Amino acid sequence: MLSLWKRIRTGTLSLLAACACALSAMGAGAGWVHAAESQAQAPRAIYKVDTKEKVVALTFDISWGHRTPEPVLETLKKCGVTKATFFLSGPWTMHHADIAKKIKAMGYEIGSHGYLHKDYSNYPDSWIREQAMLADKAIQQVTGVKPKLFRTPNGDLNPRVIRCLTSMGYTVVQWNTDSLDWKNPGVDAIVNRVTKRVVPGDIILMHASDSSKQIVEALPRIIESLRQQGYRFVTVSELLAGASVQSKVQ
Repeated sequence: MLSLWKRIRTGTLSLLAACACALSAMGAGAGWVHAAESQAQAPRAIYKVDTKEKVVALTFDISWGHRTPEPVLETLKKCGVTKATFFLSGPWTMHHADIAKKIKAMGYEIGSHGYLHKDYSNYPDSWIREQAMLADKAIQQVTGVKPKLFRTPNGDLNPRVIRCLTSMGYTVVQWNTDSLDWKNPGVDAIVNRVTKRVVPGDIILMHASDSSKQIVEALPRIIESLRQQGYRFVTVSELLAGASVQSKVQ
């Protein structure tokens, strides 16, 4: 009888242990699913959109100088490109208000490129918010536009920076194809890099700052080649509105 009681007790304890393990596993699984969902819903930067349609967004960052921006605008006009997106820094907008107003008057989309040209990941959220608000104030004062798109200086970001900017109502925009025009590698190199890497739904990074000394010569060739490949040009906002977003956190 005592042996039978031991067997029953042992079996009961084993069953209770198994149930505990099962409940623990269920809890861990639920936690994993919640973590996965949280990660999937985390704010992300936009690099391109997923579409079969041959549309691309030409984007230009401007943070300093007055020699390159106007020739870039004249080239776009001459080539009949009515859709492009310019990311303007706050100080540049204030110092070159006439050019910023011209960008707006020509119908191009305006996004924010922040205020000071520093890596945002090195600074706290309070600093990031201050920079964004200073840039907004400058851009709104000059152009009347409240930017909804934000591209960080140097493209520097991390998940924290993205969350901070997204919480302020911005869509954080990066790029899929980098022209590397700021390195001034030669006109042919800039043209070939863009036209051979481009894909449908691409966001193409170029610069209209004076540091980009070869973009004015390269731009007409880029536009012509992309058109020959069947591409048409839209703003970043139009691109985002028309297709599924491809985004990631780096």
